[in-house]
Amino acid sequence: MAENRYRLLVVDIDGTLLGKNGAISAEDREAVARACNLGVLVSLSTGRAVQAALRFINQLSLDGYHIFFDGALVSNPKNGEEVYSQPLDTMVVKQAVEFAHINEINIEFYSANHYFAERESWSTDIRRNYFGIEPTIVDFTNLWQQVRIIKGTITIRSAEERAKADRFCRRFKDSFDFSQTKSPAYPEVDFVNVLAPGVSKGKALKALASHLAIPMNEIMAIGDGANDISLLDSVGLAVVMDNAPDGVKAVADYITLDVDHSGVAAAIEKFLL
Repeated sequence: MAENRYRLLVVDIDGTLLGKNGAISAEDREAVARACNLGVLVSLSTGRAVQAALRFINQLSLDGYHIFFDGALVSNPKNGEEVYSQPLDTMVVKQAVEFAHINEINIEFYSANHYFAERESWSTDIRRNYFGIEPTIVDFTNLWQQVRIIKGTITIRSAEERAKADRFCRRFKDSFDFSQTKSPAYPEVDFVNVLAPGVSKGKALKALASHLAIPMNEIMAIGDGANDISLLDSVGLAVVMDNAPDGVKAVADYITLDVDHSGVAAAIEKFLL
């Protein structure tokens, strides 16, 4: 076989490597390992915080750089080296905290290494039980002065919480970008991500590719969500999971099996091995 044309493989986590059971299949793990053995670099690309992605990076024995927070941070969590970051503006974080306090909106924040909440709640329980991350409980009043905030989240499971989140989004529509995600494990819960304007996985990947000196047409990416479109649109080979919505499938060069049938392994087998 000719030398592999794809030097970097970028893989989403939730809905791509992880299905309803929240585990990476043995087939996917083995296929990723075989790709690495051939010299292909493998990076995960996720909306998750660094801490919530670490166990999967370790399970796949991946070194190197990964994309976190939907593209707001590109770093190597093993040594903390950052290639790219797009944090929230500090003064806007201050205004957001004041607005959340006045309107009793439960917002939570992330730095590169910590997940911050003002109190224990059902939302912190989800982060602990499903994502495996412990909250740092602090008063947010002066947080903007003390910590570089990369992402915020508003978690919703009632009509009242939805109304409050909508009010927040209207107030800060010119200061933040918002995206909504779900987890297969909590179908009744909506997660509203609060990011700096212009954050995307695609922009983060361009920064990573430049750092690694790998042309975009030598990158293969696999994803399933709307937040993967900017990334899939920019690479040499865009592979989309069969469980993805039609809007995401529309940008695919190839549609692989669904997440519960190890679609990542099937795609690696077809194009890299």
